[in-house]
Amino acid sequence: MRVLVTGSAGFIGFHMCLRLLADGHEVAGLDGFTPYYDPQLKRRRDEILRRNPRFSSHRLQLEDMDGLKRLYGAGFDAVYHFAAQAGVRYSLENPRAYLDANLAGTFNLLEAMRAAPPRHALMASTSSVYGANAKIPFHETDRADHPLTLYAATKKANEEMAHSYAHLFAIPVTMLRFFTVYGPWGRPDMALFKFVDAMTQGRPIDVYNHGNMKRDFTYVGDLVEAMARLLPCVPSAPDAREGAPPPFDSLSPVAPWRVVNIGAERPIGLLDFIAAVEAATGLKAERNMLDMQQGDVPLTYASTKLLQELTGYRPATSVEEGVKAFVEWRRAYAVGAA
Repeated sequence: MRVLVTGSAGFIGFHMCLRLLADGHEVAGLDGFTPYYDPQLKRRRDEILRRNPRFSSHRLQLEDMDGLKRLYGAGFDAVYHFAAQAGVRYSLENPRAYLDANLAGTFNLLEAMRAAPPRHALMASTSSVYGANAKIPFHETDRADHPLTLYAATKKANEEMAHSYAHLFAIPVTMLRFFTVYGPWGRPDMALFKFVDAMTQGRPIDVYNHGNMKRDFTYVGDLVEAMARLLPCVPSAPDAREGAPPPFDSLSPVAPWRVVNIGAERPIGLLDFIAAVEAATGLKAERNMLDMQQGDVPLTYASTKLLQELTGYRPATSVEEGVKAFVEWRRAYAVGAA
């Protein structure tokens, strides 16, 4: 298949490109190489991808509609859309970046797909859309109407925009709600990266809400496996369905659209996560205990019943294994051996 991956030099996009290339697909990678974090890390990822002759790299931001139209051309068999302004906390500092990248950028991509729909568009969303929901675990069929940050609001808007295009222009769309993804080649603004670097350099780590938080940490290799298995699971149009979908399916009644959680379904306490980092590094963390950050939530917890129903797969990498893999990569990358 010919596959377009937006955000190909980003953390998740990079890993997805590696998997698609390993599976024999031809991949066009689009990335803006924005300076939200060290562009050198993005360039290193891109260099690795460009070693494969079936990968083409395109430096482009989705806000550039003319450039996107030229790249998209007559279309692709599949699209994985990861390009976005990431980061819950950064949305408090620079909200405009989220409107430009997440709303305008996704709109431009939907317009490009409108002219030449792919067989399947898989688009990144986030567990943050569940916002103030208190019912756990989080199910795709739960209401998600109370986002706590602008980041979450823009990602929920992406889901609704994609639904309207799926309905109006028959674009099959699966929205992917990610739960705290971590692993090698991760982003420097993420907790694990910060913890390892601070501990290695003898600095204290910031522990919010005094450690009284749990996250459904998802190893990036498990995430990619789930997304690869979802590629052939194309949401069907309403008039092509035989029988009613199961009650836990988020399949739209009026469009070829659904949303799928991808998480480990195993919330881990923040202090237990820190203990895993200490075990992997052999270092003891000095902890700077702080109050809860604005916009944060005490718990994320994915139901993966729909993912298992569609793909037969459930993420299984333990936090201990995943953190160890990250620490090994971080040490290698720091000395230029990655």
